[in-house]
Amino acid sequence: MSIPNNLKYTKDHEWVSLDGDIATVGITAFAQGELGDIVYIEIETEGETLDKEEVFGSVEAVKTVSDLFMPLSGEIIEFNADLEAAPETVNSDPYEGGWMIKMRLSDPSELDALLDAEAYAELIG
Repeated sequence: MSIPNNLKYTKDHEWVSLDGDIATVGITAFAQGELGDIVYIEIETEGETLDKEEVFGSVEAVKTVSDLFMPLSGEIIEFNADLEAAPETVNSDPYEGGWMIKMRLSDPSELDALLDAEAYAELIG
């Protein structure tokens, strides 16, 4: 299972990629594997500022619906609109084409609480 070293991770199975104060967020290969075939992604929080661990959307798979949690506090500035027509991209390419949101960080110190690839690998066993 792929766990890229250049990303940070949450215990809720989101990944974070940083570019300055802009973070790109998606779900991990482990998460999409647990969910199964993803059929719909709902994110209606674009333009909103949310706190860390608040729900920013949901992922619907054939078997279940799962909430998406903010890995960091900040403003959601972009939703990956490609996922509206092709939500299954999250299954086939979770770390590139399957990203979900871009956000502007409110508190960069929150990054310290995220897991590195090694710690995330230990979490998922």
